[in-house]
Amino acid sequence: MTSASLKIPESKTGARILVAEDEKDIRELVSFTLRIAGHKVWEAKDGEEAIELAQEIIPDLILMDVRMPRKTGYEACKAMKEIDATKEIPVVFLSAKGQETEIQQGLKAGAVAYILKPFAPADLTARVQELLADLTEKKE
Repeated sequence: MTSASLKIPESKTGARILVAEDEKDIRELVSFTLRIAGHKVWEAKDGEEAIELAQEIIPDLILMDVRMPRKTGYEACKAMKEIDATKEIPVVFLSAKGQETEIQQGLKAGAVAYILKPFAPADLTARVQELLADLTEKKE
């Protein structure tokens, strides 16, 4: 399968992205999609691993599932916001739960956005590009 057949917009930024997702199939799909779009991607299978890896690689963006073992996405996000090396890294939650209370809890934990599952690969890539563009504008 090529990126043309998936109709995934190519990245102009080649951002460094950490994907934290405990479900292997979803983690691999998200990572594959982002790599096709030109990003460099690291994977974590739980919240604890996400915290450790984020400190090592200092990604431009973290996409994190809400429900994970060894720290939920909310717990991992809160922990990262208390660490100098990772506190400025934007976190986006991926979740099948779209209730307003869940979204508010994610934003309160320090996330900049919430992407609801399921999502089409092209939609995910477009949303990531929008977020990266917004973050670039804010830095300038």
